[in-house]
Amino acid sequence: MARRKRNQKQSDETLVDIVEVRDQAQSYLDNNQNIIFGALVALVLIVGGYLAYRNFYQQPRQDRAVDQMYRAQQQFERDSFALALSNPGGGYMGFLDVIDNFKGTDAANISRYYAGVSYLNLGKYEAAIDYLKQYKADGDITPIMKYGAMGDAYSEMQDFDNAMSFYKKAAGATANDALTPYYLKKIGMLHEKNGDFAAAKEVYQEIKDKYSASSVGADIEKYIARVAAKG
Repeated sequence: MARRKRNQKQSDETLVDIVEVRDQAQSYLDNNQNIIFGALVALVLIVGGYLAYRNFYQQPRQDRAVDQMYRAQQQFERDSFALALSNPGGGYMGFLDVIDNFKGTDAANISRYYAGVSYLNLGKYEAAIDYLKQYKADGDITPIMKYGAMGDAYSEMQDFDNAMSFYKKAAGATANDALTPYYLKKIGMLHEKNGDFAAAKEVYQEIKDKYSASSVGADIEKYIARVAAKG
């Protein structure tokens, strides 16, 4: 009986607490409804404004940017990198103009990658690194491509420490049967250049073990044999 009274008392206290909280909440709503309503309206405007911005402003800009970069992509595929950057012809914009005129679009972002690789092929390695750094890489493949290209630029500048760092980033991104062994091989070759034949052999062995079916893996045995002889 005493336990029932004690339980009843606890239940009553809990009920009182709930009632008090409910009453306090209602009182707060009553006293501050204008503020709350204003905040909700602001939230709706923010969300609605973003959707309107994306659908009625940003998306048309993206569409125009894609149309404009079409000719630059053609020149890029022809290895006409200078034309692709600034003068693709036909009244179309080069990648640099797309970047400047369509900021915030996906087209401007991918143009940074194109610009970086174009400068890399033109031997302007610092410009290549600058644009590649600005490129926001998403997904499974594009991070590998970005880091690999940056590694190539640093390698061309004889900055082998940074080259190694970015090749490792490329190889350490999402595994890809074609690209990952390609950059692993570059890591191995840099180890060879540095005289670290044990490290080179370890990387080449990884290619053999994991990517033997790739084009890089097809002749990796000779690289393993070479560093084994040197080590």
